Amino acid sequence: MTLILFLTVLLGSILLGLPVAFALLLSAMALMVQMDMFSANILAQSLLNGVDSFPLLAIPFFLVAGEVMSVGGLSTRIVRLASALLGHRRGGLGYVAIFTSVLLAGLSGSAVADAAALVSILYPMMKKAGYPEAPSMGLMASGGIIAPVIPPSLPLIIMGVAGNISIAKLFIGGIVPGLMMGMALVIVWSIVIRKEDVQVFKKADKAERRAAFRDGIWALFLPIIIIGGIRFGIFTPTEAAVVAAVYAIAVSTLVYRELTLAKFYQVLVSAARSTSMVMFLVGSAMVAAWLITVAQLPQQLAEMLGPLIDHPKLLMATIMIIVLLVGMVMDLSPTILILVPLFMPIVKMAGIDPVYFGLVFVINTSIGLITPPVGTVLNVVCGVGKVPMSHAVKGLLPFLLVYLLLLALFVAFPSIIIVPMNLLIG
Repeated sequence: MTLILFLTVLLGSILLGLPVAFALLLSAMALMVQMDMFSANILAQSLLNGVDSFPLLAIPFFLVAGEVMSVGGLSTRIVRLASALLGHRRGGLGYVAIFTSVLLAGLSGSAVADAAALVSILYPMMKKAGYPEAPSMGLMASGGIIAPVIPPSLPLIIMGVAGNISIAKLFIGGIVPGLMMGMALVIVWSIVIRKEDVQVFKKADKAERRAAFRDGIWALFLPIIIIGGIRFGIFTPTEAAVVAAVYAIAVSTLVYRELTLAKFYQVLVSAARSTSMVMFLVGSAMVAAWLITVAQLPQQLAEMLGPLIDHPKLLMATIMIIVLLVGMVMDLSPTILILVPLFMPIVKMAGIDPVYFGLVFVINTSIGLITPPVGTVLNVVCGVGKVPMSHAVKGLLPFLLVYLLLLALFVAFPSIIIVPMNLLIG
């Protein structure tokens, strides 16, 4: 009864158009009333306690770092380096998009920002070179969602807080799945583009490649600093966010000299707005999560999924199907914040590695970013490229299918993620 009440109020509020954060607070209030423990003081205190978390400090700093990279020249130089290395191949601009997606994922951690940067820089070049519109848009949307998986990733930070999982382990564990997503795109793109008549660019000579590498090496150092620092215990993920922000600002102002005072002000305003929205959502979710625990909703859900607890892979597959369906109609962060507190106790009872679960969950919700009708990244790509969504979806299908196949492999063979993660963690 309590579980039905919670879901009814939550889903009903969202369907009525209420923002997800307010819908979570309303569902939490419904639980408090149902348990005869409603108190405005407890509600306010729980909301403040929900955001009073040291790991969450990483969010504003990574947002600042990502914004600075976009306006400070780091993203442009990554594209230039990728073009010098891969632009001469048949379908080379597609490979440039994939390579750039992986590199940008290690810089910004934002799927929307990466996808928008890719489309604004590369799509005009691809269109001029005769690349088919639909597959090109599908590729860039698919490349953008590598960002939530490879560190530094804001969704992995939110997952760590919501599921009480080590963010450092999530960061290290996301490297191999993220690279596998990139390789999957390479394979599909090579098949899609082989029959297309597209312009092949002249191969960059050694001097041009060296110049592109020298120009882009400052940007390449950033993911190395972040991942290396976390891996060797030099700093925590939160401290890594501060290092990333300071490094990005220093390179953009002192080396590339593209970050002006006016641009920096806009960066801070944009990051502050994004941080306030994320923090309010997290705080609301933490209130709901606390009441979910008090109302023993995970135990009720465990009774429903009881027969699957002794079959971890079957349980994992069932959860992933639910998450995939929810992700098609809800954005990434709310999906994590709503479902993880419900599923995590069951996952632990089944003996599933929480870090592995968190990574597969984030990969699954990332796929939701490119599935219609809500797919945020898909909408951004279509908006920036001025392409109808129906057209972009057709080009997206091969890449979406390979991602779903990869997700199925991760569920069927957990060692694909767990073994390299343990080796990297040491």
